[in-house]
Amino acid sequence: MPLFEGFSPEVLEPLARQMALRSHAVNQAIVLQNDGGSTVYFILEGWVKIRTHDTEGREITLTILGPGEIFGEMAALDEAPRSSDVVALTPTKVCSLSAQHFLAFLAANAQAGIRLAQLMSRRLRQLNRRLQLREASSVARVADILLFLAESRGWVSRSGVEIPNLPHRELSSLSGLARETVTRVLSKLERKELIRRDRSRNILCIPQLEALEKLLG
Repeated sequence: MPLFEGFSPEVLEPLARQMALRSHAVNQAIVLQNDGGSTVYFILEGWVKIRTHDTEGREITLTILGPGEIFGEMAALDEAPRSSDVVALTPTKVCSLSAQHFLAFLAANAQAGIRLAQLMSRRLRQLNRRLQLREASSVARVADILLFLAESRGWVSRSGVEIPNLPHRELSSLSGLARETVTRVLSKLERKELIRRDRSRNILCIPQLEALEKLLG
């Protein structure tokens, strides 16, 4: 996990002993909005979505997180209730750590605090970019979501950059577009060979990120 890279076993082993391993099924809520923030979570396997709801009760997906990432840190830092739900998109394994032990680790290791600040800044920049594209074309908005997933959650293969083939409803919530529109745009991108979908592995491959970036205008 990036937050812990470079630290010696002597530093990490006592922290690991304070962690608990948990497994969550698809669509299971791991964290609920307005709950107390006494625990921080680290994703070992699987994918989760961070979501909230608008004033009319419609779901808004704020971001998608995958292996090696952290959530629940905001409530631990400011001792406030959770600001959003966290729901498993796939079978997911997480390690949980009490906010008390997490804050003690940050206090004793300045480098970890800097990395956490960098992580939070990157998430804010990604959210700002998506908000700036709210008035762009549907193609540009879907392309931006795919690039966001590729840049922050993708892995490189011989065929390009691979990302999970998320349900269209999740891409719809992330982009702010109707699910039907997302389906239509993905089919268009596939016909142009800008993406390839491997349904047997539930993977979406982007052969060239640069080609997709040109659609942002």
